[in-house]
Amino acid sequence: MIRIGKISYWHVHAWDYTKQAQEHPGTVIAAVWDEIPERGRQAAEKQGVPFYENLDDMLARDDIDAVIVDAPTSMHVEVMVKAARAGKHIFTEKVIAPTLKETNVILDEVANNKVKLTVSLPRLNDGYTLAIRDILERKLLGKLTLVRTRLSHNGAIADWLPSHFYNLEQCGGGALIDLGCHPMYLARLFLGEMPTEVSATFSYLTGKEVEDNAVSVLTTPSGAIGIAEAGFVNSHSPFTIEVHGTEGTLLYGTPNSELLLRTNGASGEHADKWTKISLPNNRESAFDQWVGHINNGTQADENIRLATDLTKLMEASNRSAQERRTILISEL
Repeated sequence: MIRIGKISYWHVHAWDYTKQAQEHPGTVIAAVWDEIPERGRQAAEKQGVPFYENLDDMLARDDIDAVIVDAPTSMHVEVMVKAARAGKHIFTEKVIAPTLKETNVILDEVANNKVKLTVSLPRLNDGYTLAIRDILERKLLGKLTLVRTRLSHNGAIADWLPSHFYNLEQCGGGALIDLGCHPMYLARLFLGEMPTEVSATFSYLTGKEVEDNAVSVLTTPSGAIGIAEAGFVNSHSPFTIEVHGTEGTLLYGTPNSELLLRTNGASGEHADKWTKISLPNNRESAFDQWVGHINNGTQADENIRLATDLTKLMEASNRSAQERRTILISEL
């Protein structure tokens, strides 16, 4: 049984990961720490486990094997470095950290202390992602020209997001670094190569100190363009994926949760009309994969690679919007 120390209930998904740990037959929440003691104490009491006001005290427990990190993004480097040095495996909400410099510090400590790190990038495991990857691997779209991914909700205008999600210091940004992580890592995945430069535009429709409407344009060495979009100010905006190539196009979520393909490839059988592609089942969750890596002594190589690229693209996007210029990834 893997005994887990829960690091913070700051994030909106903190209780979702708690539930995953409670329901997994091989894990249990054994302790809680929170940077806000009252919140952490309430969470610990609800689960019948000890609460620690000092993170070092929780990490010093020999019977704590791992941690789930849902602390403010600004605290990720601090808490994950401590956890790695204490020999605790780490499952964390995205992003690893807001900057590449901080991410590299965390990854070095993870490697030096031989702990297993997995980042929650859940849409990598969804059936539509697996189906799209298969289509791209079969080169059915020809040479890729453009990938567009979009995820947006009405959290800022319907006022259901917690107020601290608009805190620039804690979050490192707004709609893009929070919700936009998902379209960003999917755009990076589907492009099949790391973009070399990024140009981003942010807007502040609700007057928050973080952006609530964002677009980031990614340029790749091959010439394919990626567009990642996110917002907190849209009602009924469907989760959308478009992948275009010289031989065809695929669409997902426009507006229904269906994957449509039209291509000159595959002997031309899909050239005359849009074909609905069957989706495979989701593969195991990032949390379940993390448990498997701990038990089997394996590494989450693709997960960490994409999570590191995600931080690069987020940092470049934030700098681009702030400095009003294109940012080269090589500048980071």
